[in-house]
Amino acid sequence: MSERVRRLRQLIDESQVDCLLVTGRENVRYLSGFTGSSGTLLIGAAVAQLLTDARYTTQARSEAPGFEIVNVENSWVELAAELLPDRTCRVVGFESEHVTHQQFLRMQETLSMVELKPLKNLVEGLRQVKDEEEVREIRWAVGLVDRAFSWFLDRVQPGRKERDLALELEFHLRRQGAEEMAFDTILASGARSALPHGRPSDKVLEAGDLVLLDCGVVHKGYCSDFSRTVLVGSDPEPWQNEIYRVVLAAQEAGIGMIRAGAKAADVDARVRAVIEEHGFGDYFGHSTGHGLGVQVHEAPRMSRFSEETLQAGMVVTVEPGIYLPDHGGVRIEDVVVVREDGAEVLTGTPKDRLLCV
Repeated sequence: MSERVRRLRQLIDESQVDCLLVTGRENVRYLSGFTGSSGTLLIGAAVAQLLTDARYTTQARSEAPGFEIVNVENSWVELAAELLPDRTCRVVGFESEHVTHQQFLRMQETLSMVELKPLKNLVEGLRQVKDEEEVREIRWAVGLVDRAFSWFLDRVQPGRKERDLALELEFHLRRQGAEEMAFDTILASGARSALPHGRPSDKVLEAGDLVLLDCGVVHKGYCSDFSRTVLVGSDPEPWQNEIYRVVLAAQEAGIGMIRAGAKAADVDARVRAVIEEHGFGDYFGHSTGHGLGVQVHEAPRMSRFSEETLQAGMVVTVEPGIYLPDHGGVRIEDVVVVREDGAEVLTGTPKDRLLCV
C-alpha cells in the first residue's frame, strides 16, 4: 500500500473513525491514481476499495493497483450500504467539503446502520507537503509554460485580439504536452490589465498597452501557475516602470522570507509592506499566493488571514500585483518550493525589468 494511504490511515485512527469515504475527485486521484470522473474510495485499517461504475472498471484496475475495484451498478451510496456491514466500520467519516446537502441526506438515510462523522481537510492536509516525485511533475508543468512564454511573446503585437492570443497559447501548450489548462487563462491588456482576473476579450492590443498574462497547465495531475506582465509596442511610461519595479521588489522580498518554519501570514505582510511603502497599498487587493499541487489553489493560503506555518516540501506561488483602475496593472508570479534553508524558485522566465515587445 502507498505511503499516502498509510499516512491517511494514521489520520483516520486519530480522527476516531473506523473508515473514511473519500469523494473529492482530486483526493481520489491523489490517493489511488485513478483519473476517472466517477469514483469513491473506502479506506480503513483493513480496507482500501475504489467504487466505480462499468465505464471505468478496466481503467481503475490499471491506474489504482493498490485498491480493490468494486463495480457500482446503481449508486456508490447504495453499494457502500452493502459493503460496510461486512467491515469493522461502525463510525464512518466523510469529506464534508465534498458532499452536498442532498448527498448527505441520502447518506443519512441509506447508511443508517453506521454513525456518520463529518471530517474536514484530512487528505488536503496530507497534500500540502510534496515529495520529490510530486515536485518533479510540478517542475515539468512550470517549465512547459516557461518555454511557451517565449513562443507567446513573438505573437504579442498591436492589432491582435486578446481572445485570439489566449486561444493560440492554449493550443500551443496542449500540443507541447499539457493534459489540460489548470484554470481559465487570464489575459487582459491596456486598462483591462487592472482586472486581476480579466478574461480574454475581443479588445485589440494597442501600442503602449500593458498585457497581463496568467495561465497554467496540468501534467500528470499536477498544476503550474504563471503570471507575467509585458508592454506592447512602445517604451514604458514612468508610471508603468514604477509599478513594475514595486511589484518586483515586493515579490522578491516575499520569496526571500520563504523557508521552513516561516509563517505564511508573515510572508504576506512583508510583501504588502513593500507595496504600501510606495503608496500603492490600496491597489493590491488579493493574497500574496497559495499552495499548488493537484489543484491550482490549495493549502497553504499565503494571506494575512493564514494561520499556517510553512513546511519543507510545500509548493506555493508568490504573486503580488498593483492594479490602477482606468490605467492598467502588473502582476508577477513565480512557483517556489519551500526548503529548510529558503525558497527554490521553479519559474525560470526572466523578470528583472518590464519587457517591451
